[in-house]
Amino acid sequence: MIPADEFAAMCRSHGLAATHQRRVIYETVASLRGHPSPELIYEKVKKKIPSISLATVYNNVRTFLESGMLREVSIHHGSLRVEPNEHEHHHLVCVHCRSITDLDAKSLGPVRLRTQPRGFRVTRIAVDVLGVCAACADKEVSKKI
Repeated sequence: MIPADEFAAMCRSHGLAATHQRRVIYETVASLRGHPSPELIYEKVKKKIPSISLATVYNNVRTFLESGMLREVSIHHGSLRVEPNEHEHHHLVCVHCRSITDLDAKSLGPVRLRTQPRGFRVTRIAVDVLGVCAACADKEVSKKI
């Protein structure tokens, strides 16, 4: 759990009001393993704030993304996934179950554009390594036996 004063300072530094709902939503994201979707965040937050709506969770997740308090993961894999991890890293994405696992940036060589597309401002470079996770590979092997 994030101390209230620490969360308030984090919100101030990102230009946001530190509301109770935002704190519960952010703490929920930080407590969940992996890269949760807004729907999963909503399921967990609803246990603490029964009156909260899915729209409120989505709106606050979007606010956190726009302010930089959260980062969007794998935007082209079909569903919104977020994370509080601000350290430079990439992702391993299973093409079967869509699980997403952090991959330390040091695991790859330097990633940079050789030329910048005209008129395009790069804000972040993220690499997704696509493949089959161990759990799905095990299922494939057991099906063949």
